[in-house]
Amino acid sequence: MDSLIVFVAKYFLFLSVLFVAIYWLRSTTSTKIEMGFRLVAGGLIALALAKVGAQLYYSTRPFVADHVTPLFAHAPDNGFPSDHALLASFLGFTVLGYARTAGVLLLINAVLIGAARVGAHVHHPIDILGSFVLSGAAVLATAMIARNEKVARHWRR
Repeated sequence: MDSLIVFVAKYFLFLSVLFVAIYWLRSTTSTKIEMGFRLVAGGLIALALAKVGAQLYYSTRPFVADHVTPLFAHAPDNGFPSDHALLASFLGFTVLGYARTAGVLLLINAVLIGAARVGAHVHHPIDILGSFVLSGAAVLATAMIARNEKVARHWRR
């Protein structure tokens, strides 16, 4: 069971990235442009929110706080937010705006990644939940920017 937790925690993120890359490559040109903007701008916003969140809240890693051995080696730094859960949920929320079923599947994958990272003793549940909230906020902010007519016209050129 530990091997499965480690595999999901460390490598399922690649499934999300690969899926989004394939989805993007198979999309129409207009969708590629819009989705590309949302992925880049939203990714930068999510990263900025994560950096601010990490400055505002410190979460000692479970293996440090509880004196347990993590299932894989990890630095004993701030656990908030989980970078893996942030990226996986960001990709899921972004794709959700284009294809509901695909977005839901990506979000399920993000939940699995987060649960595995908690199970591996490298994150607390609040680190995972915080990642989902921050990535959701980034996707919403990006959607509001993309709906702005001036921004939309610029990216359509």
